[in-house]
Amino acid sequence: MATTEDRRLNDSGLELKPVYTAADAPAAPLELPGEPPFTRGPYPTMYRGRPWTIRQYAGYGSAEETNARFRYLLKRGQTGLSVAFDLPTQLGYDSDDPLAEGEVGRTGVAIDSVADMEVLFDGIPLADVSTSMTINAPAALLLLMYELVAEGQGVPGDRLRGTVQNDVLKEYVARGNYIFPPRPSMRLATDLFAYCAERLPTWNTISISGYHIREAGSSAAQELAFTIANGIAYCEAAIAAGLSPDEFGERLSFFFNAHNDFFQEVAKFRAARRLWARVMQERFGATNPRAIALRFHAQTGGSTLTAQQPESNIVRVAIQALSAACGGAQSIHTNSFDEALALPSEQAARIALRTQQILAHEAGTTDTADPLGGSYYIETLTAELEEHAQELIDRVDELGGAVAAIEQRFVQAEIEASAFRYQSEIESGERVVIGVNRFAEDDAEQVEILQVDPEGEHRQRERTARVRSERDGAAVDAALLEVRRVAESDENLLPPMRKALRARATVGEVCGELRELWGTYDSHA
Repeated sequence: MATTEDRRLNDSGLELKPVYTAADAPAAPLELPGEPPFTRGPYPTMYRGRPWTIRQYAGYGSAEETNARFRYLLKRGQTGLSVAFDLPTQLGYDSDDPLAEGEVGRTGVAIDSVADMEVLFDGIPLADVSTSMTINAPAALLLLMYELVAEGQGVPGDRLRGTVQNDVLKEYVARGNYIFPPRPSMRLATDLFAYCAERLPTWNTISISGYHIREAGSSAAQELAFTIANGIAYCEAAIAAGLSPDEFGERLSFFFNAHNDFFQEVAKFRAARRLWARVMQERFGATNPRAIALRFHAQTGGSTLTAQQPESNIVRVAIQALSAACGGAQSIHTNSFDEALALPSEQAARIALRTQQILAHEAGTTDTADPLGGSYYIETLTAELEEHAQELIDRVDELGGAVAAIEQRFVQAEIEASAFRYQSEIESGERVVIGVNRFAEDDAEQVEILQVDPEGEHRQRERTARVRSERDGAAVDAALLEVRRVAESDENLLPPMRKALRARATVGEVCGELRELWGTYDSHA
């Protein structure tokens, strides 16, 4: 928290008083949880009715290695899977593409074809587990592969539960893992909405992500504003495609960062629900309470983890996860303490999992809904963050909406300026980071870290080559030709992509067809 003599500001630039009273808090009475605008939570009894889903993000190396990690976590009480994909997969390249060299399996699991997906979920009953997939530009392809694997297990689409991130807009401003220009990317996102409405009705079709916006250096208010603005853009695109906000709105979910400032984060989550309820009712005329109520997953702040004194990260993560629980998250991921150094080791992943379990079973977090509701400080922060975020949303609207604001680099510039301020405060010592600019130790702490098998990339390439040699090449060529034909029309792209994947076409081959047709996005052009 930045300080200037005796004046204190949080990272959203809101001045913090030394004490809050009833005169500061909004005068309007709070609604009950489960009632619009859902400030206090989307469900009447919140965690007493159903605790949050413990969903640890995992994935590295090969499908076999990640499958083993999934089984390890499920055996120890994890209640939902969350898949991390490697960079080549996220960017639509196969593991044997020259551009993938050295990156295969490094930041997540490598998935080139349905054959890999079958191994990834081998022995995991997809009818019984909820799965989240952090994938954006090629999200439709990974979801279709998941559906095909479930079909192989005899599980129909209407029994599949989970979320695909499918939020490509934030890639252009925060993370950089995009492939195509924004407008065809939006077409893919809304095609996925329509496909799931017909075939996977209980699947969450998008997780509109503020997490990566915050990781890129935004303030809490910016994370809130730009995430809601992106959500507005997806709704507008879905309506333009003929979908009903009362129907697709039920399947929208959000993904927020749980950062260091505990009280600001709790207020941010509450303000998000209030803002979104107003957006869905006033902008889009939604009347379905399930379409109006914002539901979200929270992940603790990866960018807050320090390589110095890494065991201190256990404390940071616990406080951040507590803010998500007090703010009413529907699912939570807790980062492992060693993630500033490497992918999580088994020991670190177990500690992260136990952190959530202790919060859920020992800390009293599931006893009552909105435990901090009515606090003068929390209610004031909630209102101030809502107001500040709305001002930013209005500016995005003035520029023509989220896509236009991204194309004009407004959002990117706002985040970059915030990141610069934050880092400057750390370097000046105005913002304290324990172990980095205060209470540092001379000797670096030794932590045993996970080593990714260096031969894994070679084995992955061999499997992809084997898939290509054993499939019906003519059937794949015909299916890819159909993908291109439909991409040139206004038909839904997912059915022909599904047919191509079933024939054992690869992620890189399908994305290659679309690259040739749509081109790729250059943020500096």
